[in-house]
Amino acid sequence: MSASADAADREGPGGRDAGLQPERTRLAWRRTTLSCAVVAVLALRQALHGSGSLVAVAGVAVIALFWLAFMGVAHRRVRELAAARPAGLAVGAALAATACTVGLAVFAMALIV
Repeated sequence: MSASADAADREGPGGRDAGLQPERTRLAWRRTTLSCAVVAVLALRQALHGSGSLVAVAGVAVIALFWLAFMGVAHRRVRELAAARPAGLAVGAALAATACTVGLAVFAMALIV
């Protein structure tokens, strides 16, 4: 059997290699959303058990907004990865995910300090 025949056997519908890469990418997005959720919950816990000042409550609100925005980007990307030939990650979605991740980290650290 030739190498091209082996490659043809691995290809799924639409001529795409049906390997595990899309599944690994979906799992990576899910791990990242779980990490963001943990940061949001810990920030909320810190604000509730801390001083409870207006600044802390505003920080938690901003963290919640960042978390929701990241969840939206991640959910849309996981849905796109279910397609037979998923498109690459759009630049806007990549920038939004990066901004949400950095924003979560910055505001969570601001609540702790």
